[in-house]
Amino acid sequence: MATTTNGSLSKNGEREAGWVGRLFTQDRAALEHQELKFALHRKLLDRINLEALASLGGERVRTEVRGAVAKLLEEEKTPLSLLEKERVVEEVLDEVFGLGPLEPLLQDPTVSDILVTTPRLVYVERNGKLFRTPVEFKDNAHLIRIIEKIVSRVGRRVDESSPLVDARLPDGSRVNAAIPPVAVDGPLLSIRRFGKSLMHGKDLVTRLTLTEGMLEMLRAAVRARLNILICGGTGAGKTTLLNVLSSYIPEDERIVTIEDAAELRLQQTHVARLETRPANVEGQGAIRIRDLVINSLRMRPDRIIVGEVRGEEALDMLQAMNTGHDGSLTTVHCNNPRDAMSRLEVMVGMGNANMGVRAIRQQISAALDLIVQISRFSDGTRRVTHITEVTGMEVETITLQDIFLFEKSGVAEDGRVTGRFRATGIRPRAYERIKACGIQLPTSLFQTVVEIN
Repeated sequence: MATTTNGSLSKNGEREAGWVGRLFTQDRAALEHQELKFALHRKLLDRINLEALASLGGERVRTEVRGAVAKLLEEEKTPLSLLEKERVVEEVLDEVFGLGPLEPLLQDPTVSDILVTTPRLVYVERNGKLFRTPVEFKDNAHLIRIIEKIVSRVGRRVDESSPLVDARLPDGSRVNAAIPPVAVDGPLLSIRRFGKSLMHGKDLVTRLTLTEGMLEMLRAAVRARLNILICGGTGAGKTTLLNVLSSYIPEDERIVTIEDAAELRLQQTHVARLETRPANVEGQGAIRIRDLVINSLRMRPDRIIVGEVRGEEALDMLQAMNTGHDGSLTTVHCNNPRDAMSRLEVMVGMGNANMGVRAIRQQISAALDLIVQISRFSDGTRRVTHITEVTGMEVETITLQDIFLFEKSGVAEDGRVTGRFRATGIRPRAYERIKACGIQLPTSLFQTVVEIN
């Protein structure tokens, strides 16, 4: 028995040593691949004036550079196959013209989030689930260089004095980066991507994010100029839902959008887009969302859309809703509609510490008409869990009534979340206001139940 045990241990040790050896070989090969790529990149920059080539046009430049890289690769006399050489050429082109190792992920339409935790640890989200990828950066300096390339395109900067930055890609994807000293283990990069094709209401119905009846109610609310607050957690789909609802705003209205990093993609023509600006090196010149909300009131808007309310600008937004800018839309992070009221109270208090609680609640109840709560579930699906009406105040409390709900019933064997969309049977107080705008909603709409199995 002892011999068998020793033999088993010996075999296990051999297997472990073999696994470690293969891992070391793979790491060494990856390192050599990266070194070759960067050596070619440096030589290319020494030989070619890329600024001069830029004037020739996109495809012609890539063709010229591809030929130069292929020539340099032949000079290196490396024992690479034709396929490996082509891969190296493409990666060098990505370093020169794109975002390096991130380029293949950015070209993948199934990827909704790209999360770089360390240079050698890159995750993506597909269909609401996280997966690790084989993508790697050479080192921290390589990752920082890619971050600088992204933020410089939109006039932002990132360095030790300003280690946090929000930016965007040309397609509107949201980018957040953090570098040392605030990022302890090295640079962090998060990219929230948006699909190349715009999402429409029918797409949300097909994906069971909400029902046809719920969509019809929201479409009518936007056209009747109700003020709508969209709530949810990070990655729940608030911005996507905001984009969809904004598509129901009539084409002849002037819309002003206000965001930290411009990512909304409105389909109307008459859209004025505003974006915040961080402070300069001396700590001066910052333009906050609150400044833009105040300025937007002088721009003759029909509708104001704030990408996200997270601070003292909540007071100015509510006052705009209360002074003739009906039909405005915004989002806020929270867990449920009641929690949204509490968060707004705190944020309005940040804007004016002298306002009493009752006055704040009166502002909120007078400004808001509908709260739409969207959540992401364990199976990666996003669903509108509440469409709730703000009905006013009773004594010191803001009163809410649910019009539609999603009730989770369990999880199927394959991991899918089951439940049902249910109308509460309550006809909203805004029904008459919607009807006065010439929009007819059937009363049966507020009696429907849709099972999700």
